[in-house]
Amino acid sequence: MAATTQSPASIPFIKPSGTLILTARDVHASLELKACIAAVERAFALNAQGLGLPPAVLGIHAEGGGFHVKAAGLTFSRPYVAVKINANFPANPRSHGLPTIQGALLLADGETGFPLALMDSMSITAIRTAAATAVAARHLSNPEASRITVLGCGVQAPQQLAALLCVRNPWQVFVHDADPDRSRRFAADEGSKRGVAIEAVADPSSVLRKSDIVVTCTPSRTPILRNGDVAPGTFVAAVGADNPDKNEIAPSLMAAARVVVDHLGQCAEIGDLRAAVAAGVMVASDVAAELGDIAAGTEPMAFDPATVTVFDSTGVALQDVAAAAVVYERAVTEGRGLVLDFAG
Repeated sequence: MAATTQSPASIPFIKPSGTLILTARDVHASLELKACIAAVERAFALNAQGLGLPPAVLGIHAEGGGFHVKAAGLTFSRPYVAVKINANFPANPRSHGLPTIQGALLLADGETGFPLALMDSMSITAIRTAAATAVAARHLSNPEASRITVLGCGVQAPQQLAALLCVRNPWQVFVHDADPDRSRRFAADEGSKRGVAIEAVADPSSVLRKSDIVVTCTPSRTPILRNGDVAPGTFVAAVGADNPDKNEIAPSLMAAARVVVDHLGQCAEIGDLRAAVAAGVMVASDVAAELGDIAAGTEPMAFDPATVTVFDSTGVALQDVAAAAVVYERAVTEGRGLVLDFAG
C-alpha cells in the first residue's frame, strides 16, 4: 500500500466551539473496524516515509502498577497529534473492582495545538492493537488460512479475532485461557456473534501445530510459545508483551522465526524482541522488517510457507493517532459526544 499525504496548508483550520468529550460507547460507535484497519495501515506507511512526528514513549512506575504515555503526530485529513496516558494496575479487578488498564487520549490539531477531543483510551487501545494484527496478517499470513488459535481470552481477544476475520476466512477457531471458564464463555459468545466455529481447548498444544494463525494476548511474564510448538508457515501475532517484564514468545522461537516488528526501537525495549536480545540469541539487525516498511511497499514481504513468522506487536502511538482521527471525524459528522470549552 503506497501512502500519500495532503499538504496541511490546503486545509484551513477552523476553531471548534470546544473540545469533544467521547466515552467508550462513543468510541465504539465511531470506530468501525475495517476503517480502523485501513487508517492504521496508512499510519504505518506514512511513518515509514518520514511523514509526521515520530512516536515517543514515557513510562512511570508506581506502587502496584504504572503509567505509560505514548504520543505521535500524522497528517490525515489534517495534521493530528495524539497523546495517550494509560494506567496499568493488575490488581485492580480483584482489589477494587476496576479495570486493569484505564486512561484517556487527547487528540490535538497538529498546527495549532488546539485540543480537539478527549476520549476513552481503553477502547482505542484494544481496537487499534487488533487493527495492526490484521494489517500484518494480511501481508504475512497464509491467504488460505483455515484455522486460528487465540491464547488468552481477556479484553483484547475479541477484537483480535474480529480484526482477523476482516482479512482471513477461517472455518475453525480454537481458544485457550488460564481460566477454563473464561475460554468457554468466549467460545460461546464469540461463536454466535462471529458466525464461525469456536472451540475452547484445555491443552493448546493439541491444536497449535495445525493452526495457520496464532495470537498470543496474555499478561504472561514467561514464554507460552516455544520453538517447535507451531509449524512452518504459521503466522504468530505476539500482542501481550508491552513492558519489559512481559514475555510470551520464547527466545528460541524468536531466533528461529522471521520476525517483523511494529517499531524496532520500542520492541527492543519492551517487546518479545527484548527477551531474545537479552538471551543472546538475536540482535536488532536480525529483524526482517518493520510493519511500516511492508505497508509502504519499501520492504515487500509475503506469506512464507517454509518458516514461522512472528509479528512482535508492542502498540505504537501511530496507531492511536490513526484510530483517534477516525473517531473524531465521524463523531463530529454524526454529532456524537459532549463539547466542553476548557479555556472558558
